[in-house]
Amino acid sequence: MIVVGAGPGLGLAIARVFAKAGHPVALIARRKERLEALVGDLVSYGIPALAYQADASEPGSLRVAITAAIADLGAPASLVYNAALLRRDSPTDGDDGGWVTAMAVDVLGAKVAAETVLPLLEGERQSLLFTGGALATRPSPSFASLSVGKAALRAYVQALSVELADSPVHAAIVTIDGRVDGGLAQLSSAAIAKAYLQLHEAEPVARVNEVIVR
Repeated sequence: MIVVGAGPGLGLAIARVFAKAGHPVALIARRKERLEALVGDLVSYGIPALAYQADASEPGSLRVAITAAIADLGAPASLVYNAALLRRDSPTDGDDGGWVTAMAVDVLGAKVAAETVLPLLEGERQSLLFTGGALATRPSPSFASLSVGKAALRAYVQALSVELADSPVHAAIVTIDGRVDGGLAQLSSAAIAKAYLQLHEAEPVARVNEVIVR
């Protein structure tokens, strides 16, 4: 499986859950040093794990990383898009460039990742999974671009789910309503990560396009 936007919190937790279930793992993120440390954690499970450096805001970079991961580890059964640009901004901040980058990471990167890996997914269970947030339906004026990005991502996944309804691929979003690793057990990275594996392993008749964790 492939995790785009791999970090030491939720991204690593998702990778651990899938690794324990027997899936080789490819981690994709911007920071090479952090990626290498995460891979070191995963190989302790005896599952192949490799890291690929890429910027989710740059479609070409992301496509190259995903393609390389598949060449090295084989066709995946799942891709998780966990990338987002967390920045304080407002609906009228005048920062055109910042908004362009935010939308590239929060929305376009998800589309690029999905369409790159989709023709290459294999296995009895196949999934495209995305990390959403409550800002999609309760936007914040202090995190305006992220609010817009999560709303757009949610709409994208819903459209993708309809498009793939008659295919073996399950497209869904995990909407996190609360602070990850903020003290609540149900919002720990480890607990949330289980929702991704459950979506991936769901029988076709039990599939949903959104799970809300709160």
